[in-house]
Amino acid sequence: MRIMKKYDYLIVGSGLFGATFAYRAHKAGKRCLVIDKRAQLGGNLYCENVEGINVHKYGAHIFHTSNKQVWNFVNDIVEFNRYTNSPVANFKGSLYNLPFNMNTFAELWGVKTPEEALSKLDEQRKEAVEKMKAEGVSEPRNLEEQALTLIGKDVYEKLIKGYTEKQWGRKCTDLPAFIIKRLPVRLVFDNNYFNDSYQGIPIGGYNKLIDGLLEGVETITGVDFFDCERSQDAQGEWEVKSDKFEAHCTQLVYTGQLDEFFDYQFGKLNFRTVRFETEVKDTANYQGNAVVNYTDAETPYTRVIEHKHFESFGQAVYENPKTVISREYSTEWKDGMEPYYPVNDEENNSKAERYRNLAKNCKNVIFGGRLAEYKYYDMAPIVEQVLNMDI
Repeated sequence: MRIMKKYDYLIVGSGLFGATFAYRAHKAGKRCLVIDKRAQLGGNLYCENVEGINVHKYGAHIFHTSNKQVWNFVNDIVEFNRYTNSPVANFKGSLYNLPFNMNTFAELWGVKTPEEALSKLDEQRKEAVEKMKAEGVSEPRNLEEQALTLIGKDVYEKLIKGYTEKQWGRKCTDLPAFIIKRLPVRLVFDNNYFNDSYQGIPIGGYNKLIDGLLEGVETITGVDFFDCERSQDAQGEWEVKSDKFEAHCTQLVYTGQLDEFFDYQFGKLNFRTVRFETEVKDTANYQGNAVVNYTDAETPYTRVIEHKHFESFGQAVYENPKTVISREYSTEWKDGMEPYYPVNDEENNSKAERYRNLAKNCKNVIFGGRLAEYKYYDMAPIVEQVLNMDI
């Protein structure tokens, strides 16, 4: 007969929210059990070692923040390297630096000075606004019009349109304008994608971060919370049983899908997902950069990740004669697929708000993270959120 163990927290999901919560709770002397339905810990941060290279199995993750407390916290767990995100766009064989900066404009137009670049941008923005006015329109009606008024036709047509339509599976003219609220333009020769004070990748990969956060915490993998027998007593405390454990906990920390927790009573929330084609290449250096976006409509994938470049720099790239790349294909989410990006349209936002109202009234349940809040998060804000919680 299995013995019922008592815990302060049963944490469903071992991604960044769950692992950081478990770390803080464990340090506070609380008893925690972390369960995860996957065979490994770490959620979408999990890295798989292939040919001595840490492959970001669920998509590229780059930690960036201007919050020194957050940066110091993660570096106390594992030291981060000096990786700087400087993606390149490939449009029909021509290469452009991202984000949009003087290097981009020099390649596009042959301009040499910020004044020349700004003049070209203003000229094309004005064309877009005048075209809308001629059609009796004062505000952008869709993403295409929004982008054209913000950045002009050349940047839009070469670096935004095809990529965005592949990412969302819809024409830019059918996407709402609010998806692009602003398009940062830098009139300097700076390819650093982020404006944050700190960025990098854990030395040795993200598994080191997760292992450090969960050190000393009881964990069980291969357990789906919804396959467990679950009940709450009059005080709101939980009993959860499976063939691997029996737990009585004061509070549940839930990081899974928000709609699934409530048995989809208002219908399912929609996501965009990503399919990866990962391949080992018999070359030390395939594309010379970690991230290359393919911004034309004809190339079926949105980008190619070369994982080696997240942790190897300069001549060190050639110390391993092989490399690993992942082609990313954006696609509509269906049952059984990994949910990645919430679809922030009116229908889904309305439905999500109804679920969030249910969550607010759930006794002894903490909902946290991208899936449980139906909200896209970068990694640093998740850590910051947990650091600011009363645990």
